[in-house]
Amino acid sequence: MKANLKTNLILFFFLVLPVFVKAEVKLPAIFADNMVLQQQTEAALWGLADKNTEITVITSWDNKIYSTSSDRAGNWKLNVSTPVAGGPYSITISDGQEITLSNVLIGEVWVCSGQSNMQMPMLGYRNQPVQGANKAIVTSENNSIRLMTVERATNIEPQFDFKGEWLECNPQTVAEFSATAYYFGRLLQDVLNVPVGLICSSWGGTPIEPWMSENELKEYDWVKLYDENSTKEFNQYTPTSLFNAMINPMAGFAIKGVIWYQGEANLFHPKEYEKLMPGLIQNWRNEWGIGDFSFYYAQIAPYNYGISEINSAMLREAQFKASDDLPNIGMACLLDVGEKHCIHPADKETAGERLAFFALAKTYDKKGFAYSGPVLKEMIIEGSLVRLTFEHAEFGLTSFGKKLENFKVAGEDKKFYPAEAIITSEGITLTSPRVSIPVAVRYAFDDFVVGDLFNTYGLPASSFRTDDWEK
Repeated sequence: MKANLKTNLILFFFLVLPVFVKAEVKLPAIFADNMVLQQQTEAALWGLADKNTEITVITSWDNKIYSTSSDRAGNWKLNVSTPVAGGPYSITISDGQEITLSNVLIGEVWVCSGQSNMQMPMLGYRNQPVQGANKAIVTSENNSIRLMTVERATNIEPQFDFKGEWLECNPQTVAEFSATAYYFGRLLQDVLNVPVGLICSSWGGTPIEPWMSENELKEYDWVKLYDENSTKEFNQYTPTSLFNAMINPMAGFAIKGVIWYQGEANLFHPKEYEKLMPGLIQNWRNEWGIGDFSFYYAQIAPYNYGISEINSAMLREAQFKASDDLPNIGMACLLDVGEKHCIHPADKETAGERLAFFALAKTYDKKGFAYSGPVLKEMIIEGSLVRLTFEHAEFGLTSFGKKLENFKVAGEDKKFYPAEAIITSEGITLTSPRVSIPVAVRYAFDDFVVGDLFNTYGLPASSFRTDDWEK
């Protein structure tokens, strides 16, 4: 009799009790305490629950109730209407058991991605400091800036989630956060006076192909996708591996835009990069499905790569050309802050702030300042004289009192010689005693240079050339 009772209790526990027990809703890491949601938009929320379960969401800023149902696999997704910037607020999500996200701010959200120069934290790398970091760190306490660093991971299949945590902005958290991203967000927050959320997903040394989805990479016949039957393990250099693990889990999260700092790892293939860069932008916009959000990227800074057959100016040129391929994008030039013997320039404040200039001018429509350095408009040849005019130089050009040393001219023989460059009221005039009939001009078109041509706002011109010769 007692044995039968014990058996019946065990059967009740395993067969009947689960009817009354529900699994708590599971949210990806991108939705958590301290997060920032993009203001004045229809922001997507999603997660996992038991299959065919009603999910309710209550937002404290308006006490509105949203509801949906999970599908047969337990996936659910809905959009909530966000107000103007403010907070902190809370979001309650329930499938019968409530979970609450607290200390949520509404503001401006940006994804910050790329390789080592985006990854480089305010603390710097070993024996490679970030200029002015100590003061920036000690003065960084700001509850209106929130930071998330995505933990590095790879996968050959698109993932639902990644590891990361939303943190409040203070000296301890800023010290470990991307310097470029922090300086970008700090200037945005200071000017806009609204909360700013920064999500850094980066990995040093990686080329652009791992950051793109498989569907996009199929469009480029020179990219070799991973073969699942291969005995070789995939890694951070494998095409799609970083997109799958570090980007896909947040694709669809409401953002204002992306900043990107990468290119050094694609040095050997500038022509391909010229196509891959706009390809990545369009790829991410397609995957997010929220329109043509802003995308601004840093041109790689000059550095002495020491490879005789490679000129990194070709990659800088590819980045510059890509800036005209799509709407709502822009390139921040760093030609004046490179370091000959360090591929990680210490001046990350300049990089972050120049990216912020683009965002403030083109995304937020702020006026009265420059966001781009001089861009070549026209070359006119008059005998042995070359005249250059420039856009983004409303009040003229300057070298800040230094001699312009980075201009070269060539004749039909395609041999370049240093040119005497003089700033005029119209632009620049060039001459060289060794070139009687010039046909082409190059500016700062070398591996390592220090840019010396600026507009009067202090923003540098990118390296450029007027020829398309192979060397």
